[in-house]
Amino acid sequence: MESQLTILLPVAAVWLAAGVVADGLPRLRNTHMLHRRTGWLLVLALTGVALTTAVLGAGLLSAGTAPVDQAAAGLTLVAGPALVATVCSVRRIRRLRAGAGAFASAPATPAPHGLRAAAAHPLVGLPLQATALATVPAVIAAVGTDLGADPSVTGPAITVGALAVVAIGVRHALRHSRFAEQVQPHTPRSARATDPLHI
Repeated sequence: MESQLTILLPVAAVWLAAGVVADGLPRLRNTHMLHRRTGWLLVLALTGVALTTAVLGAGLLSAGTAPVDQAAAGLTLVAGPALVATVCSVRRIRRLRAGAGAFASAPATPAPHGLRAAAAHPLVGLPLQATALATVPAVIAAVGTDLGADPSVTGPAITVGALAVVAIGVRHALRHSRFAEQVQPHTPRSARATDPLHI
């Protein structure tokens, strides 16, 4: 059990750290900080993908009774969100980092609302946070409490997890919409008042 937990904890910790860093990106008001944090996030995301792939691959190559097999079985639920994070999040993080890097000559430049809206996009943070959430059952099982063993616990646990993912997605969508609205040009009220009346 301890060996299995030793394998799972680094994987869970990296995904959790990636989720926390991604959640804080839209709050950054400086392009230099945004560029630096997206670099950290890119490293964390790629590390999480590499660790998850290594554990799942080692589980396939192992005899079936080693701790790595138990860890790989626990990470089966993580494979889907990790794949989405690889395909969607990593690409968007790279583009966001490149956009923030365009202001490298003026590091004190405030982060444009467009960059902050891109940082708040659900496909940046949601896959990373969903992957971190998917590691929780494996860690709990490694500690000694198997959520899948008792049907009366499995159903509510799945429901709570699904609701948590939906809540995180809605939060990201609302925040992205708020920043996207600030990107749109607004006509001043005084200009609207002086427009000619049309009959």
